[in-house]
Amino acid sequence: MATLNAEHINPFLLAAKKVLQDMCFVEVAIQKPMLKEASFGPDSWVIIIGVTGEMRGQVLIAMTEENACGIASKMCMMEVKTIDDFAASALSELGNMIMGNAATVFSSNGIGIDITPPTLSHGQVSFTSTYAKSLCVPMTFPDGKIDLFLALRQED
Repeated sequence: MATLNAEHINPFLLAAKKVLQDMCFVEVAIQKPMLKEASFGPDSWVIIIGVTGEMRGQVLIAMTEENACGIASKMCMMEVKTIDDFAASALSELGNMIMGNAATVFSSNGIGIDITPPTLSHGQVSFTSTYAKSLCVPMTFPDGKIDLFLALRQED
């Protein structure tokens, strides 16, 4: 199994930072990556997107209910107090935009990936990947934080 390096991780980080800055008008700081179990509490919202092609696995974008409402509020340009269907659609679209931007960067580097439609999960859940450890990269911004989990491997 081929290991992931910065060239495989940075497109996801740069895409997430750019989309959050462009769509939510916040300054994003990428924190130190760590290996971490993808396990979430009852207050969590997780955008799950599969990756196929020359890399395989999942990308999870996790946040608390408070941060999910804050992001949805900025994207919808109105106050969001609970995640209803409209706010859930906005969060799913955030995942689409991040992953679409990452796929574009990979393509320009000669790596072809495809993404699955996003699934939005709420509540206590954990994900186990049998072939790749989850690299968690916290991303902070004023009044918020998301965790980007990358459980990917490059196909041989």
